[in-house]
Amino acid sequence: MADNGTNKMATGADAGTQYGSDVKNAEKKAEKKADTTTAGNVEKTERGAVDAATVNRGDGIGSEKNNYVIEMSHLTKRYDKKVAVNDLTLSIHRGEVFGLLGPNGAGKTTTILMLLGLTEPSGGQATIEGMDCTRDPLGVKSIVGYLPDNAGFYGDMTGRQNLRFTGRLNGLEGQELEDRIETLLKRVDIEYAGDQKVGTYSRGMRQRLGVADVLMKDPEVIIMDEPTLGIDPEGMRKLLILIRKLAVEDGRTILISSHQLQQIQQICDRVGIFIEGNLIVEGTLRELEEHIRKEGSYLLELTVQPLDDQLLGMLYQQDGVKKIEKEGDKFMITSKKDIRPKLTQFLGENGYTVYHLHQRGGDLDEIYRVYFEKAGQADERSSYEKNNKRRGRFGKKQKQAI
Repeated sequence: MADNGTNKMATGADAGTQYGSDVKNAEKKAEKKADTTTAGNVEKTERGAVDAATVNRGDGIGSEKNNYVIEMSHLTKRYDKKVAVNDLTLSIHRGEVFGLLGPNGAGKTTTILMLLGLTEPSGGQATIEGMDCTRDPLGVKSIVGYLPDNAGFYGDMTGRQNLRFTGRLNGLEGQELEDRIETLLKRVDIEYAGDQKVGTYSRGMRQRLGVADVLMKDPEVIIMDEPTLGIDPEGMRKLLILIRKLAVEDGRTILISSHQLQQIQQICDRVGIFIEGNLIVEGTLRELEEHIRKEGSYLLELTVQPLDDQLLGMLYQQDGVKKIEKEGDKFMITSKKDIRPKLTQFLGENGYTVYHLHQRGGDLDEIYRVYFEKAGQADERSSYEKNNKRRGRFGKKQKQAI
């Protein structure tokens, strides 16, 4: 619990404590802003219709300058000799779900803290809707909602009471406040638990209540730090659907940091791979896949019977084959080109029984593997997948433009 008792969202998260303590001042300042800034008052502004072509995962977002909501230019953060974020340049579009992907310690949370104005950059600049995150942190807070990895609430209060507390901090009162609470409990699918004490909630329910808490101020931008961490499969499914709807239906801009590949793949329009403070690459999954194919990186899974020397000899003779590994009864064939046409012809002509043949590359796990190896981090990635935490040091590479 926050010591000053004014920011329940910050329990277990120092950043959330400082962020929440500035909300009331931010809301007062927001009342003086343009009508489209909704955080300081309770009237919901009408959001422009979102073109389905610009929000469907993988289709990308328009690149017009005025469509950028979050912009970072050469953003850098140093702690003594340690460079936590190195020369980060990145723009995030309106209505986009952007996933900042990387292992623990990669610099994701430090980046978020700079965007929220909770730590000053050592160099470069970050803006949200044109407001400098360092020079105008209250202005930024007036339009940005922040959900930490462990949303904290008063456990002896009900979900409804916790939301009422947040609503009053943001200037809501009376029937308007109660209507907002009821609407949000329905939207995050915990209306049935609104009058239960939060101490009885599962982690997934607490995270969805956290989303409702963020939405009490109706932010234009939502930043989430590891939102799916530790949530059961059903709770995760509901949370991911909710996050996607916030972008597609509301037109909100969402930045998510995570190290969970599968969840990011399901909901993000674009992803950026972050390693040791460096943004290695960013783009849609389709763009990243095309890029690694152009560079000649294919991984083919093959399970056949019989596994004999004739088959191995044929595989090693194929032009472009770089490596063949065996995992259980499966061959993992790394090559510079697609060898499936010749391979399937050979297997058919020689009477092999094919149980499994799959060209990897369209999923985020494979894209991540390739870029990790390009950064010289094959060994660390193995530990990362097993333990979900970083071991050893990561090499430094500059971002590759897609």
